[in-house]
Amino acid sequence: MSEGRSGAGSNNSAPTVLRMILGRRLQERRQDAGASLEDAARALRVKTLTIRRLEKAEVALKPLYVEKLLETYGADRQEIDEFVALAERANQPGWWHAYRDVLPNWFSAYVSLETGARTLRTYEPHYVTGLLQTHAYARGVLRGGFPNDTDEELDRRVDLRLRRQGLLARPEAPTLWVVMEEAVLHRVVGGPEVMREQIERLLEVSELEHVSVDVVPFTAGAHVGVCAPFTYFRFEEPELPDIVYTEILSGAMYLDQRSDVSAHLEAHNRMSLLTSDADSRALLHRMRKEYS
Repeated sequence: MSEGRSGAGSNNSAPTVLRMILGRRLQERRQDAGASLEDAARALRVKTLTIRRLEKAEVALKPLYVEKLLETYGADRQEIDEFVALAERANQPGWWHAYRDVLPNWFSAYVSLETGARTLRTYEPHYVTGLLQTHAYARGVLRGGFPNDTDEELDRRVDLRLRRQGLLARPEAPTLWVVMEEAVLHRVVGGPEVMREQIERLLEVSELEHVSVDVVPFTAGAHVGVCAPFTYFRFEEPELPDIVYTEILSGAMYLDQRSDVSAHLEAHNRMSLLTSDADSRALLHRMRKEYS
């Protein structure tokens, strides 16, 4: 997954986080051995582009390719066997693969990153972030986004969104820090009852130790984050860089260049300073009353 890669229109299977990690390790093993991309390509009798794509996790890690490359890099049998076993695991589709009929490939990568992240920071100017949506709110948002869906397709999209939320209940749940605009609470999705239930959900999850919900009030005026929604991912594994996902109308972009990631992280930090936990909760309580 490279900086500036657009997910729209891609036909490749989205990489799992494990495949991304192994791709990075394969690159590091090659570099440690002093082998060039051309050396690796000759060993497999393929083009250098194939080696690049293997190392960037853009294609599946074929066990025979992995074994031959590691032999070329001077790895011992134990290291090769362990790496091949991990590669076979990494090539197995994630649980979200079962929803591929309603899950665009460019968003499959997002679900993989979300599942493997240690920290998530999101900015949402339009809707409550998917990980915190109630069933009724999610259905309203998705019905608006996919007006031509059949009821069955819509049900599957909602089911996928709610299943993603299971990561917040894991024993080692990631930290989730949400910054949203007050406009999100005024955009009526599904009617007053749905909105009240959704706000109650936000109040409930904001009490969790690993979840923060900041609401930037209208009174904050113009600020650095008035832009498209984005999510920042950080991982425990040292092989993976911090990654930012941002949406466009027909797809998404995944950014891992340090300057891009730093700009989004700074924007998130600055926006969080425009409110406080107490003020955010007070605003949520006030909006809940308005929908009563």
